Amino acid sequence: MIVNEEEQSISPWKEAWRSFRKNKAALLGLCIVLFFILLAIFADLIAPYGFKETELANKHLPPSSKHWFGTDEFGRDILSRVIYGARISLRVGFLAVSGSVVVGSLLGIVAGYYGRWVDGIISRIFDILLAFPSILLAIAIVAILGPSLQNAMIAIAIINVPTFGRLLRSRVLSVKEEEYITAAKAIGMTDSRILFHHVLPNSLAPIIVQGSLSVATAIIEAAALGFLGLGAQPPTPEWGKMLADSKDFIIQAPWTVFFPGIAIMLTVLGFNLMGDGLRDALDPRMKR
Repeated sequence: MIVNEEEQSISPWKEAWRSFRKNKAALLGLCIVLFFILLAIFADLIAPYGFKETELANKHLPPSSKHWFGTDEFGRDILSRVIYGARISLRVGFLAVSGSVVVGSLLGIVAGYYGRWVDGIISRIFDILLAFPSILLAIAIVAILGPSLQNAMIAIAIINVPTFGRLLRSRVLSVKEEEYITAAKAIGMTDSRILFHHVLPNSLAPIIVQGSLSVATAIIEAAALGFLGLGAQPPTPEWGKMLADSKDFIIQAPWTVFFPGIAIMLTVLGFNLMGDGLRDALDPRMKR
C-alpha cells in the first residue's frame, strides 16, 4: 500500500524522466546534444583559432597536431570552423523551430477550438504549405527574400508551421470535449483562459517531442540551403556552406568535407535519438 501511494505521488514529468533515463539510446542522444551545445556556448574558449583566420601558405594541410582537422582552401583551421559552426547550426535549429512552435501552435489551437469556417481557412493554409516539398518551398522563400542566414531561418520556420499546427489542432479536438473544459465554460471562464490554462498545458508533451525531432530536420534544411548558397554567406562557418565550399576538393583534401559532414550527422542523430526517447517517455501508448 505504501508503495502504491509513493507511485501515485510521482508527478507525470518525474515519471517521464525516470522512463527517459532507462532508455540508453535516448541518453546517448542527450549527451551528443549537450556536447554540441557546450561547443557552441564555449566556442570562443575551445576553438584553437578564429574561424576567419586565413593563411594561404597552409591551405589543404592534412590533420596534424597543429591542425587536428586539417585546413581548408584558405588555410583556415577546420576544427575551429566546425566548433563555431555548432553555434550557427544550433541557433538556426532552435530559433526556427521556436518560431514554428509559436505560430503553428496558435493557429492549431484556434482552428481546433473554434472549428467551422475558422478551422476550414487555417486547415487549407496548412494544406497549401504541405502541398510543396519542404526544401523546394524553403528555396522559393529564400529566393524571394534574398540569400542570408536570417532569411533561411524564416523559411525553415514557415515550412514547419503546418507540422505543429496540425498536431495541436488534433490535440485540441480531443481535449476540448473533456469534462474539465465543459466545467470551465460553465463557470464563465473566457476562451483565452481556457486555451492557455487548460488546453495548451495538456498539449505540451507532443509539442516537446515534435520540437526535438524538428530541430534535427531544421539543421539538415539549413545545411541544404547553405550548400546551395542560399543560407549563411562567407565567411560564416555554417556546416552546409563548408561542405559546398569543399566539394571541389573532395579528392584532393577529403578531410575538408568529412568533418563538417560528421558534425551534421552526429547532431541530427543526437536530436533524433533524444526525440525518440522523449516520445517513448511522454506518450503513454508507447510505454511497455
